Amino acid sequence: MKAAGLHAGLVLVLFTLQFVLPEYHHANMARIMVYAILAIGYNILFGYTGLLSLGHAMFFAAGAYGAGIAVYWFGAGPGAAFVIGLLSAVAMSLAAGLILLRVSGVAFLIVTLMLAQAAYLSTLYFNTVTLGDQGMVLSKIAPIDLFGTALSLAEPSVKYNIALAAFAAALLVTYWLVRSPIGRVFVAIRENEPRTRMLGYNTYLYRFLAIVVSGSIAGLSGTLYCLLFSYAGSSFASLQYSTLPLLWTLTGGAGTLIGPLLGTGLMFYLVDISSGFTSSYLIVVGIALVILTLWFPKGIAGALRRRFAEWLP
Repeated sequence: MKAAGLHAGLVLVLFTLQFVLPEYHHANMARIMVYAILAIGYNILFGYTGLLSLGHAMFFAAGAYGAGIAVYWFGAGPGAAFVIGLLSAVAMSLAAGLILLRVSGVAFLIVTLMLAQAAYLSTLYFNTVTLGDQGMVLSKIAPIDLFGTALSLAEPSVKYNIALAAFAAALLVTYWLVRSPIGRVFVAIRENEPRTRMLGYNTYLYRFLAIVVSGSIAGLSGTLYCLLFSYAGSSFASLQYSTLPLLWTLTGGAGTLIGPLLGTGLMFYLVDISSGFTSSYLIVVGIALVILTLWFPKGIAGALRRRFAEWLP
């Protein structure tokens, strides 16, 4: 009940913030919640199942391009584009999962990186469709018809609440998953996969499931980013979008539900504030990461769980 109350309270706080935040931070929070969904997806694979990946950019890009191509080239509405983007991410996750079942350990990390780089090069090669580095700017996305009311995705309040609804859904699914028998097996694989297999569990099947769920949630983030911020480009498939969710998860606390949001928000504002003072803001970010690693080796939420609240999932 404590854990359920905490996470429900977190969603309520995020809902309330939209009425008090200035316009600039209002837009930032919408972006942070979309990015936090990507980190939540990554956390399922790395934080709970113990599989280190450098390939989540391909899932993010699959969702973004699925939605973007549907709107840009075929004039699809936001509802249809959302479904197409999500299905694209699921298909990419299924294909990647079938390949990744054959490897583990360091090889898993390398193969995810290779697959992501192949996806990135594909977005550049097929630039007649993807528009390459230039990307697709979705200047005319039709409004959402909600019970006869037209809701434009360009409206800040609509962006914020859609991002919040998706974040709450991703958080709820993850909360249910990690507390279910499936989630317990994920953790068992993280701690000792050979022993888990010896107990009779088909660890290959559970690893495949973790990859598909993780990639699908990451693809949801890409789909939302494309529709809410009207852009999809090759940079979404670059190494940057594979390393960022890793940093967000480690900073916030791998294997915790609230860690991805805390890490995403902290890193987002750290980059935003430091870049206003110096063009070498990555040095500031690097120093901050070293300090956080030394003082909070298990991340912010991980430290809170160890010291104050062992019941945090």
